[in-house]
Amino acid sequence: MAVPDIEQLFVHNRSWAAQMERERPGFFTGLMAQQKPKYMWVGCSDSRVPANQITGLEPGEVFVHRNVANVVVPTDLNCLSTIQYAVDQLRVEHLMVVGHYGCGGVLAALQDVRVGLADNWIRHVKDVRDRHRELIAATPQAWRHDVLCELNAIEQVMNVAQTTVMLDAWASGQNVTLHAWCYGLKDGLIKNLNLEVSGTEGLDALYQAAVAGIAGTRRE
Repeated sequence: MAVPDIEQLFVHNRSWAAQMERERPGFFTGLMAQQKPKYMWVGCSDSRVPANQITGLEPGEVFVHRNVANVVVPTDLNCLSTIQYAVDQLRVEHLMVVGHYGCGGVLAALQDVRVGLADNWIRHVKDVRDRHRELIAATPQAWRHDVLCELNAIEQVMNVAQTTVMLDAWASGQNVTLHAWCYGLKDGLIKNLNLEVSGTEGLDALYQAAVAGIAGTRRE
């Protein structure tokens, strides 16, 4: 008798747990004892973009929040609460906003495609599109989707930088750096978008340099 698809997940889980315990005795006991990640990953909900596997980190080493098109806005208390917990309680040292090439939410924003209720959420990405309309228009058609994915990651880092969570953390002298990255589905590689923010000083200059870097990138 065939095992239903959903039941296969339990089969895989038991197999994985048994293998982990054989190969690394005490692994799960260690996870229960503490959670001290250095990293937080704010990424897209896309099932092809798993934070731990991409970065080669173990369970417990990266704190993760995901939503459609990796958006951070001041009205999303879910996202902000997760960031607050990571920064204030877990004391993460690095927070990465990670977009990914081929993002469906970004493509919908770029092409004004209606997808349903999520249109209201994707409006935030359309704001990024509109803010950089000239840069996108100057980009060859084949690369506009990639460019908007990169710009969106940069803009979301700027949004994180202006949250009360980060402002308070930096004001107290806490060492937390924000990063803008973009992940490639076709090759599995993360691209550093050259925006690293460790405080409010020089924030606009860092932002302008990162955007200029995207505008000046040679794409083939």
